[in-house]
Amino acid sequence: MSEADQQPTGGSYSVSGTRVGGSVVQAGSIRSVHIHGGPAPAPALPVPRQLPPVPRRLVGREDDLAALDRSLGDATDAADVTVVVTGPAGVGKTVLATQWLRGLSGRFPDGQLYADLRGHAPGGPADPAEALGAFLRAFGITPVPGSLAEGAALWRSLAAERRIAVLLDNASTAAQVRPLLPGSEHAVVVVTSRRRLTGLGIDGAVFRKVDLLSDDAAAQLLTQRVGEDRVARERAAAAEVVERCAGLPLAVCLAAARIAARPVQSLAATAEALGHESDRLAAFDVEGEAVHHVLDASFEVLDADAARFYRLLGLLPFPVFTLDVACAVGDLAPGVADRLLDGLIDVHLLEEMEGGFRFHDLVKLHARALAVEVRDAPEGRAAVDRVLDWYLASATAAEALLSPSHRTLGRDYTRQPVPRAREFTEEAEALGWLDAEADRLADALRWAAATDRTAVAWQLVDAMWPLFLRRRPARLWIEAHRIGRAAARAAGDRAGELRMLTSGGTGLRNAGEGEEAAAWFEEAFALARTVGDPLVEADALYGLSQTHRTAGRLTEAAECLRGAVTLREARGYARGTALARLALGDVLLAAGRAAEAVPVITGAHRELAAVPAAYEAARALAFLGQAHAALGADGEAERCYAEALAEFRTGQARHWEARVLELTGDLARDRGRLTEAAARYRESLSHYRALAAPDAARLAAGLDALGAAASPPDDGEAGPE
Repeated sequence: MSEADQQPTGGSYSVSGTRVGGSVVQAGSIRSVHIHGGPAPAPALPVPRQLPPVPRRLVGREDDLAALDRSLGDATDAADVTVVVTGPAGVGKTVLATQWLRGLSGRFPDGQLYADLRGHAPGGPADPAEALGAFLRAFGITPVPGSLAEGAALWRSLAAERRIAVLLDNASTAAQVRPLLPGSEHAVVVVTSRRRLTGLGIDGAVFRKVDLLSDDAAAQLLTQRVGEDRVARERAAAAEVVERCAGLPLAVCLAAARIAARPVQSLAATAEALGHESDRLAAFDVEGEAVHHVLDASFEVLDADAARFYRLLGLLPFPVFTLDVACAVGDLAPGVADRLLDGLIDVHLLEEMEGGFRFHDLVKLHARALAVEVRDAPEGRAAVDRVLDWYLASATAAEALLSPSHRTLGRDYTRQPVPRAREFTEEAEALGWLDAEADRLADALRWAAATDRTAVAWQLVDAMWPLFLRRRPARLWIEAHRIGRAAARAAGDRAGELRMLTSGGTGLRNAGEGEEAAAWFEEAFALARTVGDPLVEADALYGLSQTHRTAGRLTEAAECLRGAVTLREARGYARGTALARLALGDVLLAAGRAAEAVPVITGAHRELAAVPAAYEAARALAFLGQAHAALGADGEAERCYAEALAEFRTGQARHWEARVLELTGDLARDRGRLTEAAARYRESLSHYRALAAPDAARLAAGLDALGAAASPPDDGEAGPE
């Protein structure tokens, strides 16, 4: 090789596709030299776009999306934000979170990551290290660190300069979530959970609770899935389907899938299948996806005490209940019950509301299905006894304050000691409780009858007397006494049967069922004579007098009332005697004998005020006002009406408040003050309608009779609906 051949030269070249650069040495003739490049570089990883698919149009979540937007503040770029989206199983938390993050995809050019933390999966929650490993591998980090702490540190380093969104779905606890928070100034994290995860508030998280869909939104969702044509052909059936889904998006989607899979079957068939409470949850089952599965998953994370409590609450015949009832059903102290209730609320099996707690309709069915396991066991029977005894004792306490003269019959409590009942010191408080609990008292009564607790059933009706007397709920009054009469007979309690006949007859008479009312009073009169109870004979005569009065048989009414006065006066029953005299005064008024009525009613008012019986004395004033009005003594009539109205408002006696307003309207009408009369009638009619009282029809007719003067004023004030 010559010296010249050995001089170095500069330059580069490629061999087998590999470019080589730098100084080389010319070595003359070289044989069989092969230069190969290294392995081809791995292709670049795509930007992670892991969010699950969602429907193109999200129905009924505009307010939620707006609230999530507000959580970002005014920043134009994504800033360190963690949002916890909570709600019951099947309410659509994941769909909402995914839709929101997809709408913000331009803010996250470096990736959108997703992890299912399996908070309620059969195998238990996911280890956060599993999700961390997936995130790191998505950015090309392999192998991933072996320890959770090291992996979390690497994850934060990786995310520090990236604009990313992270959806942590179905989280179980705050501790499971914390290692997965990137801690970046450019990241948004959304956590979904059936639990409230309040611990993440320490980490600066904001919270958004997702509620059930409105009926309109649920109908839109059903239409979206089923098609407008099918819904349009069967709007009534579609509305029934929506109602029975109770606002739960998962239920709507499953019902829609069931309908879509049966194109020739009517929507009415699905509505009917969902109408049977005993198997409604089973009807929400499409190829293994079912409402009861997600509710089972929520139930299975409860500890043993909370699970027992949930089953016992499932025994209740109503979806809404108070802390007192919860204590009774579980035989728990308030603090313990409150802790267990909080655990159920935490997994959205229960919702807290003002003054109590509420089961969603479908959750109630789930709890009821689980309650079957304890219903016939000693534990379940004892729970039912405790709740019924609590209602009976509480209603009896209200009765003793509001209607002390009626509180004369015994109480046969099933359990001893009786669970701590409500106590009342003011009439307004007692009447307010009866108002608030009216629906649950009715359900408890039906429950007692259905479970053959006959003594509790009729005694609960008896204890509800102030509710019937003051509020006049006509349908409930009649239904309750029919149940009570049958229960008293089944229990063989003559005193109870007599009470049911007389107070039930009054309800029938007030509802316009005069013939049946008369039959009840006549039966009571005969039974009272058989058992030798003159005071009940007097009660029956009083009731018969009112049916005669309503039918216009005024002579017979007066005769019955004079007999009642004689029987009651002979036994020193001052209040009852005064009431019979008051009723006699009313009959005299109806007969057009106002001058005779004034001294009778005045005496009754004096005696009732002396008892004292403020409510009944106010009724006497109302009758006295009528008598003075009939005699042309308008000033005295107006004074009596004003005093009576004030007393009825104080005592929240709404039916009589409406009646006195009607009487003031009558007086104004008769004196030609038609505009004033129309105003009083409208106010009275609104009260009657709120009570569903039959008087509403009569008063509406009276308004019509006033003609143009009864129309609402021109200033836009609305009249009665």
